[in-house]
Amino acid sequence: MDAAAIPVPPRLRERLTVPVLAFGGILMAVMQTVVVPLLPDLPRLTGASPGAVSWMVTATLLAGAVLTPVLGRAGDMYGKRRVLLIALALMTVGSVLCALTSDIRVLIAARALQGAAAAVVPLSISILRDELPPHRTHSAVALMSSTVGVGAALGLPLAALIVQYANWHVMFWATSALGALGLALAWWAVRESPVRAPGRFDALGTLGLAAGLAGLLLGVSQGGQWGWAGARVVGLFAGAVVVLGLWAWQQLRTASPLVDLRLAVGRRVGLPHVAAFFTGFAFYANSLVTAQLVQAPVATGYGLGLSIVATGLCMLPSGVIMLLFSPVSARISAARGPRVTLAAGGVVLALGYAVRIADSTDLWVVLVGAAVVSTGTTLAYSALPTLILRAVPPGATASANGVNVLMRTIGQAVSSAAVAAVLVHHTTRVGGAEVPTLSGYQLAFAMAGTVALVATAVALTVPSDPAPQGAGAAVPTVAAKGV
Repeated sequence: MDAAAIPVPPRLRERLTVPVLAFGGILMAVMQTVVVPLLPDLPRLTGASPGAVSWMVTATLLAGAVLTPVLGRAGDMYGKRRVLLIALALMTVGSVLCALTSDIRVLIAARALQGAAAAVVPLSISILRDELPPHRTHSAVALMSSTVGVGAALGLPLAALIVQYANWHVMFWATSALGALGLALAWWAVRESPVRAPGRFDALGTLGLAAGLAGLLLGVSQGGQWGWAGARVVGLFAGAVVVLGLWAWQQLRTASPLVDLRLAVGRRVGLPHVAAFFTGFAFYANSLVTAQLVQAPVATGYGLGLSIVATGLCMLPSGVIMLLFSPVSARISAARGPRVTLAAGGVVLALGYAVRIADSTDLWVVLVGAAVVSTGTTLAYSALPTLILRAVPPGATASANGVNVLMRTIGQAVSSAAVAAVLVHHTTRVGGAEVPTLSGYQLAFAMAGTVALVATAVALTVPSDPAPQGAGAAVPTVAAKGV
């Protein structure tokens, strides 16, 4: 039975489209973060080694990175709503499997299924472009972009509370119920877009991209454990370079490529992709470092000794700020253009890290600094998809935004590795255990702030949009001429 069989008044459908899609984006981020509080206890709960348990994060990262551009392209070709429902269904099935088992092999496979949810945001942004009137697109896209931070801020305390007061499987049953609700709402309220990009699906390009990204991200995520100069990591990086080089050669020669590289490397699309990489790097360092810093023992001289639950609650204000500030970022983009919003986001991110460097020992300063970083992230993340929407034809919206999300994901993976490397090399012994020093955290903040300024510099080189600013009515028209 199709959703069309259940009549939905057009005005009600239009009103529900944005909140339903935003709920899906929040679910995606929640699914990615809920496992974090479990990681220290999972070796005991599953009987697996810490190295095997770490794959519950790595598998989701790898699957999401590979599937985001693939599902984006599939959405452009076969229907964005259809592929969105598939992504939400895979996410929900993965959660159910996690709830039913303690076998680490099944858990890792299930977390890989949940990685498909990474495509929800680019697919939803594409649906918003196709379905909403132009004057509502800016604010809707900004809200959709903010759901990444909102979901991450909600997922950690939710998981921590459930893990502390209930069996850990209950957490996955809760996310399964939320996933089923999101799937049902999307099936009922979201209309299929008539915009299509005809062509033949590039299976060879999909395999090449999957192999290349798997090698690259596996090397980045495991380099700290395996050794950056070790044969496995060097081999993965070398193999990734070769495979991605061959993939690019194949993409340029196929009639219907998975990723239109000629479009992707143009300044109006390529530079936002580069900015997405640096922004993802800068944003993710805040989440990584803040959680560790506030949980550090008081004996360190800077740590607050907070519990996992209290740490999660400290992340909540940042998520609320991203939600509330998204309309402001949309207004800035409408008035000044998205590249100005992106550049401003980088500056605000850097200011937030300056606050963190100045003082990271008082809780209220930590919260203020994290809130400033979240504000900058909201500006940047809301501007990136708007830049892409203005630069690509309607038939390439989902795939182009999928590549942009992929670049953010790669930036986050590199940030994780870089922050870990910095903290490992700046440690001290407290109570018989090695813990990072305050100077190590400050160096990580300085690194992230510098990267944010690099993102600002890249944003300022993005060509000005020739379309009139404001309502954005010219955006679909200009894009349509490129089809």
